[in-house]
Amino acid sequence: MRYQSLLKERDELIVEGKNLFEAAEKGGRDLTETEKTRDDEINARLEVLGADIKREEVRRERERATPAAAVTSVRERAEDDPRRGFRDLADFALAVRQASVPGAYAIDERLRIGAAPTNFHQETGGTGGEGYAIPPQLREDIFTLVFQGDDLLSLVNKEPTNSNAVELLADDSTPWGSTGIQAAWRAEGIQMTPSRLLTNARQVRLHELYAFTLATEELLQDLPRLNARLTSGAARAINWKASEAIFRGTGSGQPLGIQSAGALVVQAKETGQATLTVQPQNIAKMFSRVINPGMSVWLLNQDVLPQLFTMTLGNYPIYMPPTNGFAEAPGGFLLGRPVKINEHCASLTNQGDINLVNLEGYYAAQRDAMQAAESMHLYFDYGIRAFRWTFRFGGEPFLSAPVSPANGTNTRSHFVTLAAR
Repeated sequence: MRYQSLLKERDELIVEGKNLFEAAEKGGRDLTETEKTRDDEINARLEVLGADIKREEVRRERERATPAAAVTSVRERAEDDPRRGFRDLADFALAVRQASVPGAYAIDERLRIGAAPTNFHQETGGTGGEGYAIPPQLREDIFTLVFQGDDLLSLVNKEPTNSNAVELLADDSTPWGSTGIQAAWRAEGIQMTPSRLLTNARQVRLHELYAFTLATEELLQDLPRLNARLTSGAARAINWKASEAIFRGTGSGQPLGIQSAGALVVQAKETGQATLTVQPQNIAKMFSRVINPGMSVWLLNQDVLPQLFTMTLGNYPIYMPPTNGFAEAPGGFLLGRPVKINEHCASLTNQGDINLVNLEGYYAAQRDAMQAAESMHLYFDYGIRAFRWTFRFGGEPFLSAPVSPANGTNTRSHFVTLAAR
Protein backbone atom coordinates (compact mmCIF):
# COMPACT_ATOMS: atom_id res chain seq x y z
CA MET A 1 0.00 0.00 0.00
CA ARG A 2 1.18 3.58 -0.70
CA TYR A 3 0.70 4.67 2.92
CA GLN A 4 2.89 1.86 4.22
CA SER A 5 5.57 2.66 1.63
CA LEU A 6 5.67 6.29 2.76
CA LEU A 7 6.07 5.30 6.39
CA LYS A 8 8.83 2.84 5.52
CA GLU A 9 10.78 5.44 3.50
CA ARG A 10 10.46 8.02 6.31
CA ASP A 11 11.76 5.59 8.92
CA GLU A 12 14.72 4.59 6.72
CA LEU A 13 15.70 8.24 6.12
CA ILE A 14 15.53 9.04 9.84
CA VAL A 15 17.85 6.11 10.58
CA GLU A 16 20.25 7.16 7.80
CA GLY A 17 20.44 10.75 9.13
CA LYS A 18 21.06 9.49 12.66
CA ASN A 19 23.91 7.32 11.42
CA LEU A 20 25.62 10.35 9.79
CA PHE A 21 25.87 12.23 13.09
CA GLU A 22 26.86 9.15 15.10
CA ALA A 23 29.74 8.47 12.71
CA ALA A 24 30.98 12.08 13.07
CA GLU A 25 30.79 11.94 16.87
CA LYS A 26 32.73 8.69 17.05
CA GLY A 27 35.47 10.25 14.88
CA GLY A 28 35.58 13.41 17.00
CA ARG A 29 34.91 15.58 13.98
CA ASP A 30 32.30 17.69 12.20
CA LEU A 31 30.23 16.52 9.27
CA THR A 32 32.06 16.46 5.98
CA GLU A 33 30.75 18.50 3.06
CA THR A 34 29.38 15.32 1.49
CA GLU A 35 27.62 14.36 4.74
CA LYS A 36 26.18 17.87 5.06
CA THR A 37 24.81 17.70 1.53
CA ARG A 38 23.23 14.30 2.25
CA ASP A 39 21.74 15.58 5.51
CA ASP A 40 20.14 18.49 3.64
CA GLU A 41 18.69 16.04 1.10
CA ILE A 42 17.28 13.85 3.89
CA ASN A 43 15.64 16.82 5.62
CA ALA A 44 14.08 18.03 2.38
CA ARG A 45 12.75 14.59 1.59
CA LEU A 46 11.36 14.17 5.12
CA GLU A 47 9.38 17.39 4.71
CA VAL A 48 7.81 16.08 1.51
CA LEU A 49 7.11 12.68 3.09
CA GLY A 50 5.54 14.33 6.13
CA ALA A 51 3.10 16.23 3.95
CA ASP A 52 2.29 13.13 1.89
CA ILE A 53 1.75 11.02 5.01
CA LYS A 54 -0.52 13.69 6.52
CA ARG A 55 -2.54 13.85 3.29
CA GLU A 56 -2.89 10.05 3.20
CA GLU A 57 -4.03 9.92 6.84
CA VAL A 58 -6.72 12.54 6.15
CA ARG A 59 -7.94 10.53 3.18
CA ARG A 60 -8.11 7.30 5.18
CA GLU A 61 -10.03 8.99 8.00
CA ARG A 62 -12.49 10.46 5.50
CA GLU A 63 -13.16 7.04 3.96
CA ARG A 64 -13.71 5.48 7.38
CA ALA A 65 -16.36 8.11 8.18
CA THR A 66 -18.18 7.60 4.87
CA PRO A 67 -20.80 4.75 4.89
CA ALA A 68 -19.86 1.90 2.61
CA ALA A 69 -21.98 1.38 -0.46
CA ALA A 70 -24.52 -1.42 -0.13
CA VAL A 71 -23.41 -4.67 -1.72
CA THR A 72 -26.10 -6.84 -3.25
CA SER A 73 -25.26 -10.54 -3.17
CA VAL A 74 -26.70 -12.99 -5.63
CA ARG A 75 -27.33 -16.63 -4.73
CA GLU A 76 -29.35 -19.61 -5.81
CA ARG A 77 -32.89 -19.37 -4.37
CA ALA A 78 -33.67 -23.05 -4.88
CA GLU A 79 -32.46 -23.86 -1.35
CA ASP A 80 -35.22 -21.63 0.03
CA ASP A 81 -37.83 -24.07 -1.30
CA PRO A 82 -38.50 -26.58 1.51
CA ARG A 83 -39.65 -29.09 -1.10
CA ARG A 84 -36.43 -28.68 -3.12
CA GLY A 85 -38.58 -28.51 -6.26
CA PHE A 86 -40.35 -31.86 -5.73
CA ARG A 87 -44.16 -32.07 -5.87
CA ASP A 88 -44.43 -34.78 -3.25
CA LEU A 89 -42.64 -37.78 -1.78
CA ALA A 90 -43.40 -39.93 -4.81
CA ASP A 91 -41.75 -37.39 -7.13
CA PHE A 92 -38.68 -37.42 -4.90
CA ALA A 93 -38.59 -41.22 -4.80
CA LEU A 94 -38.73 -41.45 -8.59
CA ALA A 95 -35.80 -39.01 -8.93
CA VAL A 96 -33.73 -41.11 -6.51
CA ARG A 97 -34.65 -44.27 -8.40
CA GLN A 98 -33.49 -42.82 -11.71
CA ALA A 99 -30.28 -41.52 -10.15
CA SER A 100 -29.43 -45.00 -8.84
CA VAL A 101 -29.73 -46.82 -12.18
CA PRO A 102 -26.33 -48.42 -12.99
CA GLY A 103 -24.38 -46.22 -15.40
CA ALA A 104 -26.68 -43.24 -14.91
CA TYR A 105 -24.59 -40.07 -14.88
CA ALA A 106 -27.44 -37.59 -15.28
CA ILE A 107 -28.66 -36.96 -11.72
CA ASP A 108 -31.73 -34.81 -11.16
CA GLU A 109 -30.33 -31.41 -10.13
CA ARG A 110 -33.05 -31.11 -7.49
CA LEU A 111 -31.30 -33.89 -5.56
CA ARG A 112 -28.18 -31.73 -5.30
CA ILE A 113 -29.97 -28.78 -3.68
CA GLY A 114 -28.85 -28.54 -0.09
CA ALA A 115 -26.80 -31.72 -0.44
CA ALA A 116 -23.21 -32.23 0.61
CA PRO A 117 -20.37 -32.06 -1.95
CA THR A 118 -20.30 -34.74 -4.63
CA ASN A 119 -19.32 -38.22 -3.38
CA PHE A 120 -19.83 -37.19 0.25
CA HIS A 121 -22.52 -37.92 2.86
CA GLN A 122 -26.03 -37.56 1.39
CA GLU A 123 -25.10 -38.24 -2.22
CA THR A 124 -23.30 -41.48 -1.42
CA GLY A 125 -25.35 -42.73 1.45
CA GLY A 126 -24.31 -40.44 4.31
CA THR A 127 -22.29 -41.68 7.23
CA GLY A 128 -24.37 -44.84 7.41
CA GLY A 129 -25.36 -45.41 3.78
CA GLU A 130 -28.67 -43.61 4.10
CA GLY A 131 -28.81 -42.22 0.56
CA TYR A 132 -30.50 -38.90 -0.18
CA ALA A 133 -31.99 -36.83 2.64
CA ILE A 134 -35.71 -36.28 2.13
CA PRO A 135 -36.52 -32.55 1.59
CA PRO A 136 -37.62 -30.70 4.76
CA GLN A 137 -41.23 -30.01 3.72
CA LEU A 138 -41.82 -33.63 2.72
CA ARG A 139 -40.65 -34.69 6.18
CA GLU A 140 -43.02 -32.12 7.68
CA ASP A 141 -45.90 -33.49 5.59
CA ILE A 142 -45.45 -36.81 7.37
CA PHE A 143 -44.98 -35.11 10.74
CA THR A 144 -48.17 -33.09 10.30
CA LEU A 145 -50.20 -36.16 9.40
CA VAL A 146 -48.83 -37.97 12.45
CA PHE A 147 -50.54 -35.47 14.76
CA GLN A 148 -53.78 -35.24 12.84
CA GLY A 149 -56.76 -37.45 13.50
CA ASP A 150 -58.44 -38.45 16.71
CA ASP A 151 -55.91 -40.77 18.32
CA LEU A 152 -54.23 -40.26 21.69
CA LEU A 153 -51.08 -38.71 20.23
CA SER A 154 -53.14 -35.82 18.88
CA LEU A 155 -55.10 -35.42 22.13
CA VAL A 156 -52.22 -34.96 24.60
CA ASN A 157 -50.42 -31.65 25.02
CA LYS A 158 -46.85 -32.11 23.77
CA GLU A 159 -43.94 -30.00 24.96
CA PRO A 160 -41.25 -29.48 22.28
CA THR A 161 -37.64 -30.04 23.30
CA ASN A 162 -34.23 -30.50 21.70
CA SER A 163 -33.06 -32.78 24.50
CA ASN A 164 -33.32 -36.55 24.84
CA ALA A 165 -34.48 -36.25 28.45
CA VAL A 166 -36.66 -33.75 30.33
CA GLU A 167 -36.71 -33.09 34.07
CA LEU A 168 -40.33 -33.25 35.25
CA LEU A 169 -41.17 -31.54 38.54
CA ALA A 170 -44.51 -33.00 39.63
CA ASP A 171 -46.50 -31.97 42.71
CA ASP A 172 -48.72 -34.77 44.03
CA SER A 173 -49.92 -32.78 47.04
CA THR A 174 -53.47 -31.40 47.49
CA PRO A 175 -54.66 -28.21 49.26
CA TRP A 176 -56.38 -30.36 51.89
CA GLY A 177 -53.52 -32.80 52.45
CA SER A 178 -50.82 -32.70 55.11
CA THR A 179 -47.94 -32.10 52.68
CA GLY A 180 -47.07 -29.39 50.19
CA ILE A 181 -48.09 -25.74 50.38
CA GLN A 182 -50.60 -25.16 53.20
CA ALA A 183 -52.75 -22.24 54.31
CA ALA A 184 -53.66 -21.70 57.97
CA TRP A 185 -55.48 -19.29 60.26
CA ARG A 186 -53.67 -17.56 63.09
CA ALA A 187 -54.42 -15.17 65.89
CA GLU A 188 -52.66 -11.83 66.17
CA GLY A 189 -49.11 -12.13 67.44
CA ILE A 190 -48.89 -15.89 66.87
CA GLN A 191 -45.91 -17.14 64.87
CA MET A 192 -46.64 -18.59 61.42
CA THR A 193 -45.86 -22.24 60.73
CA PRO A 194 -44.12 -22.61 57.35
CA SER A 195 -45.02 -25.25 54.76
CA ARG A 196 -42.79 -26.51 52.00
CA LEU A 197 -43.39 -26.96 48.31
CA LEU A 198 -43.39 -30.69 47.65
CA THR A 199 -41.96 -31.65 44.27
CA ASN A 200 -41.29 -35.07 42.87
CA ALA A 201 -38.41 -34.72 40.42
CA ARG A 202 -38.58 -37.35 37.69
CA GLN A 203 -36.65 -37.67 34.45
CA VAL A 204 -38.77 -38.31 31.37
CA ARG A 205 -36.66 -39.88 28.64
CA LEU A 206 -37.51 -39.42 24.98
CA HIS A 207 -37.42 -42.72 23.13
CA GLU A 208 -36.79 -43.18 19.43
CA LEU A 209 -39.76 -44.23 17.32
CA TYR A 210 -39.21 -45.15 13.69
CA ALA A 211 -40.99 -46.25 10.53
CA PHE A 212 -38.83 -48.23 8.09
CA THR A 213 -40.62 -48.78 4.79
CA LEU A 214 -39.74 -50.62 1.58
CA ALA A 215 -41.08 -49.79 -1.89
CA THR A 216 -40.70 -52.04 -4.95
CA GLU A 217 -39.72 -50.85 -8.42
CA GLU A 218 -43.27 -51.58 -9.60
CA LEU A 219 -44.74 -49.35 -6.92
CA LEU A 220 -42.24 -46.60 -7.71
CA GLN A 221 -43.67 -46.43 -11.23
CA ASP A 222 -47.13 -45.61 -9.86
CA LEU A 223 -46.60 -42.09 -8.45
CA PRO A 224 -50.07 -41.22 -7.05
CA ARG A 225 -50.41 -44.59 -5.36
CA LEU A 226 -46.86 -44.44 -4.02
CA ASN A 227 -47.31 -41.00 -2.47
CA ALA A 228 -50.49 -42.11 -0.68
CA ARG A 229 -48.81 -45.25 0.61
CA LEU A 230 -45.65 -43.56 1.85
CA THR A 231 -47.06 -40.34 3.26
CA SER A 232 -50.25 -41.50 4.95
CA GLY A 233 -49.03 -45.03 5.67
CA ALA A 234 -45.94 -43.95 7.58
CA ALA A 235 -47.95 -41.32 9.47
CA ARG A 236 -50.60 -43.84 10.53
CA ALA A 237 -47.98 -46.32 11.71
CA ILE A 238 -46.12 -43.75 13.80
CA ASN A 239 -49.36 -42.35 15.22
CA TRP A 240 -50.61 -45.80 16.19
CA LYS A 241 -47.38 -46.85 17.91
CA ALA A 242 -47.05 -43.61 19.86
CA SER A 243 -50.73 -43.68 20.91
CA GLU A 244 -50.42 -47.31 21.97
CA ALA A 245 -47.54 -46.30 24.24
CA ILE A 246 -49.59 -43.46 25.74
CA PHE A 247 -52.35 -45.95 26.54
CA ARG A 248 -50.39 -49.00 27.75
CA GLY A 249 -46.64 -48.29 27.39
CA THR A 250 -44.38 -50.05 29.90
CA GLY A 251 -42.02 -47.12 30.46
CA SER A 252 -39.06 -49.33 29.48
CA GLY A 253 -37.70 -48.20 26.12
CA GLN A 254 -41.01 -46.41 25.49
CA PRO A 255 -43.29 -43.88 27.25
CA LEU A 256 -45.16 -44.91 30.41
CA GLY A 257 -48.79 -45.44 29.49
CA ILE A 258 -52.04 -44.80 31.32
CA GLN A 259 -52.80 -48.47 31.95
CA SER A 260 -49.32 -49.15 33.36
CA ALA A 261 -49.07 -46.09 35.61
CA GLY A 262 -49.33 -46.10 39.37
CA ALA A 263 -51.86 -43.27 39.17
CA LEU A 264 -54.48 -45.43 37.43
CA VAL A 265 -57.77 -45.92 39.32
CA VAL A 266 -59.39 -49.28 38.60
CA GLN A 267 -63.11 -49.13 39.35
CA ALA A 268 -64.30 -52.50 40.67
CA LYS A 269 -67.24 -54.29 39.07
CA GLU A 270 -70.59 -54.53 40.86
CA THR A 271 -71.32 -57.43 43.18
CA GLY A 272 -72.74 -60.30 41.16
CA GLN A 273 -72.16 -58.51 37.86
CA ALA A 274 -72.21 -60.93 34.94
CA THR A 275 -69.37 -61.23 32.47
CA LEU A 276 -69.53 -59.30 29.17
CA THR A 277 -71.80 -56.67 30.74
CA VAL A 278 -71.63 -52.95 31.46
CA GLN A 279 -73.95 -51.55 34.11
CA PRO A 280 -75.02 -47.93 34.68
CA GLN A 281 -73.46 -48.12 38.14
CA ASN A 282 -70.07 -48.81 36.51
CA ILE A 283 -70.32 -45.62 34.48
CA ALA A 284 -71.58 -43.49 37.38
CA LYS A 285 -68.85 -44.64 39.76
CA MET A 286 -66.12 -44.10 37.18
CA PHE A 287 -67.37 -40.56 36.62
CA SER A 288 -67.21 -39.85 40.36
CA ARG A 289 -63.53 -40.80 40.55
CA VAL A 290 -61.96 -38.76 37.76
CA ILE A 291 -60.16 -35.50 38.56
CA ASN A 292 -61.88 -32.53 36.90
CA PRO A 293 -64.50 -34.53 34.97
CA GLY A 294 -65.37 -31.45 32.90
CA MET A 295 -62.08 -31.97 31.02
CA SER A 296 -62.44 -35.72 30.62
CA VAL A 297 -63.24 -37.92 27.63
CA TRP A 298 -64.46 -41.53 27.36
CA LEU A 299 -62.26 -44.02 25.49
CA LEU A 300 -64.22 -47.15 24.60
CA ASN A 301 -63.84 -50.38 22.74
CA GLN A 302 -66.40 -50.45 19.95
CA ASP A 303 -67.97 -53.65 21.31
CA VAL A 304 -69.20 -51.65 24.33
CA LEU A 305 -71.53 -49.49 22.21
CA PRO A 306 -74.57 -51.84 21.96
CA GLN A 307 -74.98 -51.76 25.74
CA LEU A 308 -74.51 -47.99 25.97
CA PHE A 309 -77.19 -47.22 23.39
CA THR A 310 -79.94 -48.58 25.67
CA MET A 311 -78.43 -47.72 29.05
CA THR A 312 -80.46 -45.60 31.49
CA LEU A 313 -80.27 -44.30 35.06
CA GLY A 314 -83.82 -44.27 36.36
CA ASN A 315 -85.89 -43.33 33.32
CA TYR A 316 -83.21 -41.17 31.71
CA PRO A 317 -80.69 -42.31 29.09
CA ILE A 318 -77.09 -41.69 30.08
CA TYR A 319 -75.83 -41.94 26.50
CA MET A 320 -76.73 -39.24 23.99
CA PRO A 321 -75.97 -39.55 20.27
CA PRO A 322 -74.02 -36.81 18.43
CA THR A 323 -75.65 -33.44 17.78
CA ASN A 324 -77.09 -34.56 14.44
CA GLY A 325 -78.23 -37.90 15.78
CA PHE A 326 -76.90 -41.27 14.78
CA ALA A 327 -76.02 -39.89 11.34
CA GLU A 328 -72.70 -38.82 12.91
CA ALA A 329 -72.20 -42.00 14.93
CA PRO A 330 -70.06 -43.35 16.45
CA GLY A 331 -69.32 -40.84 19.15
CA GLY A 332 -71.88 -38.99 21.17
CA PHE A 333 -71.86 -38.20 24.87
CA LEU A 334 -71.87 -40.35 27.99
CA LEU A 335 -72.93 -38.45 31.12
CA GLY A 336 -72.27 -35.30 29.12
CA ARG A 337 -68.67 -36.14 28.19
CA PRO A 338 -67.49 -36.98 24.64
CA VAL A 339 -67.23 -40.63 23.63
CA LYS A 340 -64.32 -41.70 21.42
CA ILE A 341 -64.09 -45.19 19.99
CA ASN A 342 -60.47 -46.23 20.33
CA GLU A 343 -58.74 -49.37 19.09
CA HIS A 344 -56.20 -49.24 21.90
CA CYS A 345 -58.90 -50.11 24.43
CA ALA A 346 -59.08 -53.71 25.64
CA SER A 347 -61.73 -56.08 24.34
CA LEU A 348 -65.15 -56.13 26.02
CA THR A 349 -65.16 -57.41 29.63
CA ASN A 350 -61.39 -56.99 30.09
CA GLN A 351 -59.84 -54.22 32.16
CA GLY A 352 -59.36 -51.20 29.93
CA ASP A 353 -62.38 -51.68 27.66
CA ILE A 354 -63.99 -48.55 29.19
CA ASN A 355 -61.83 -45.61 30.26
CA LEU A 356 -62.55 -42.09 31.48
CA VAL A 357 -59.42 -39.98 31.07
CA ASN A 358 -58.43 -36.37 31.62
CA LEU A 359 -55.41 -36.08 29.34
CA GLU A 360 -54.38 -32.82 30.99
CA GLY A 361 -52.84 -35.17 33.54
CA TYR A 362 -50.42 -36.70 31.02
CA TYR A 363 -47.05 -35.10 30.35
CA ALA A 364 -45.64 -35.60 26.85
CA ALA A 365 -42.46 -34.31 25.22
CA GLN A 366 -41.28 -34.59 21.63
CA ARG A 367 -38.28 -33.60 19.56
CA ASP A 368 -39.11 -30.73 17.20
CA ALA A 369 -37.85 -32.26 14.00
CA MET A 370 -38.44 -35.61 12.37
CA GLN A 371 -35.43 -37.22 10.70
CA ALA A 372 -36.01 -38.85 7.32
CA ALA A 373 -33.88 -40.49 4.62
CA GLU A 374 -34.21 -42.65 1.53
CA SER A 375 -31.72 -45.37 0.57
CA MET A 376 -30.82 -46.60 -2.89
CA HIS A 377 -28.22 -49.08 -1.64
CA LEU A 378 -29.65 -51.45 0.95
CA TYR A 379 -31.86 -53.50 -1.36
CA PHE A 380 -30.35 -52.61 -4.74
CA ASP A 381 -30.20 -56.22 -5.96
CA TYR A 382 -33.89 -56.72 -5.08
CA GLY A 383 -35.14 -53.65 -6.94
CA ILE A 384 -36.41 -52.14 -3.68
CA ARG A 385 -36.05 -48.70 -2.10
CA ALA A 386 -36.00 -48.13 1.65
CA PHE A 387 -37.55 -45.11 3.41
CA ARG A 388 -36.99 -44.28 7.07
CA TRP A 389 -38.55 -41.78 9.48
CA THR A 390 -37.45 -41.36 13.09
CA PHE A 391 -38.42 -39.01 15.90
CA ARG A 392 -38.18 -39.01 19.68
CA PHE A 393 -41.15 -38.98 22.01
CA GLY A 394 -41.60 -39.52 25.75
CA GLY A 395 -44.30 -39.16 28.36
CA GLU A 396 -45.89 -40.30 31.61
CA PRO A 397 -48.74 -39.22 33.94
CA PHE A 398 -48.04 -36.25 36.20
CA LEU A 399 -49.32 -38.12 39.24
CA SER A 400 -47.41 -41.08 40.62
CA ALA A 401 -50.44 -42.36 42.57
CA PRO A 402 -54.18 -41.58 42.97
CA VAL A 403 -54.99 -38.73 45.36
CA SER A 404 -57.31 -38.90 48.35
CA PRO A 405 -60.29 -36.49 48.43
CA ALA A 406 -60.79 -33.90 51.15
CA ASN A 407 -63.87 -35.80 52.33
CA GLY A 408 -64.53 -39.40 51.43
CA THR A 409 -62.62 -42.62 50.97
CA ASN A 410 -62.57 -43.20 47.20
CA THR A 411 -59.30 -42.07 45.61
CA ARG A 412 -59.30 -40.05 42.40
CA SER A 413 -57.08 -39.72 39.38
CA HIS A 414 -56.88 -38.27 35.89
CA PHE A 415 -57.27 -41.81 34.59
CA VAL A 416 -60.06 -44.22 35.55
CA THR A 417 -60.68 -47.63 34.00
CA LEU A 418 -63.27 -50.35 34.60
CA ALA A 419 -62.06 -53.63 36.06
CA ALA A 420 -62.53 -56.97 34.29
CA ARG A 421 -65.99 -58.51 34.67
